[in-house]
Amino acid sequence: METENTNANAHKQVIEINGEAVGVVVPDAGTLKFVAVKYHVWELDAQRFASADAARHAVLAHLHGTPASRGRMHGLAA
Repeated sequence: METENTNANAHKQVIEINGEAVGVVVPDAGTLKFVAVKYHVWELDAQRFASADAARHAVLAHLHGTPASRGRMHGLAA
């Protein structure tokens, strides 16, 4: 099961995949910065996202080996 804390007023939001916390997003400079807490998502550490949902999708893409999950700021307007 894929879950996340979606409370927009939270200071941080935990990103969980299959019941395992893999990171948190924290507000930073008008975006949400991903902080990895598991080694297998370390490549996403410090990336910025427009939403917790965008971060969760990037984690899923990364775990499934989708190249689009690497080296971009997800969910942010160019």
